[in-house]
This record gives sequence, structure tokens and C-alpha cells, in this order.
Amino acid sequence: MTTLHRIVNPDSLPKPVGFSHVMVASPGRTVYLGGQAALEADGFTVMPGGLVEQFDRSLSYIVQALEAVGGSPEDLVSMQVFITDAADYRANLRNIGKIWQARIGRHYPAMTLLQVSGLLYPELLVELLATAVIPD
Repeated sequence: MTTLHRIVNPDSLPKPVGFSHVMVASPGRTVYLGGQAALEADGFTVMPGGLVEQFDRSLSYIVQALEAVGGSPEDLVSMQVFITDAADYRANLRNIGKIWQARIGRHYPAMTLLQVSGLLYPELLVELLATAVIPD
């Protein structure tokens, strides 16, 4: 599926790598995806593994939630990535990028990466919050 959303990366801004500066959403249904973290089915147990494994699980939940309402990864217009350790994220950029391309492809919504002091459970290393617009 080809997105109808328009990506704008002004030449006056630094070159974006792995995100877009501006995403102009097409008319459609706006979908707000709640924060997704690497929790097991019970909703309380944090899955084993490090940042890369947790990012993969969290991103898979974003895709599943979007598909549940008839959307696809190309409908993502905005994403916030909350992490507890920016150095760990930078050290794993290559593997995180591979996961992104496997699950989302080469579609990069407007994104922000935020380091936070903690998430709901101390073992959580990443949480994703996203907005999508499913075009009419």
C-alpha cells in the first residue's frame, strides 16, 4: 500500500536519519495508538531481553494495534520513542534500524526520541506511542 501522506524534509533543517521532519496527513480516520511496551500477554510481566528485543516487541504491538483497526504501517504519521538509556539506544542503532525496516519498511513518520528516568516497570527499556491517519 502506498501512503497518501506527504513527507516534507526542508533543506534548511538537518538531514533526517530514520525519521521525517514533517508529515502532512491526508484526510482520513485519525488513530491514536496507546503506549506499547514489551509486556507479556498478562500485561504485567516484562519480556526478557535487552533494548533491541524490547523495541522489536513494542513495534510489533504498534503494527498489530494499527492492523486491528484496518490500518497499515504506512499510515503512521507520528511516533514518540521513550527510552531509559540514550547511550544504549545509540549503541544499538543498526539493529534497531533493521527491526524498523523489517516491520515498517522505509516509511519514516515524524518522530521524537525521549530519554526518561523510568517507565512503568523498572525492567522496561522502551515504550512507543504513535498516531496514524488511515486515508479515506
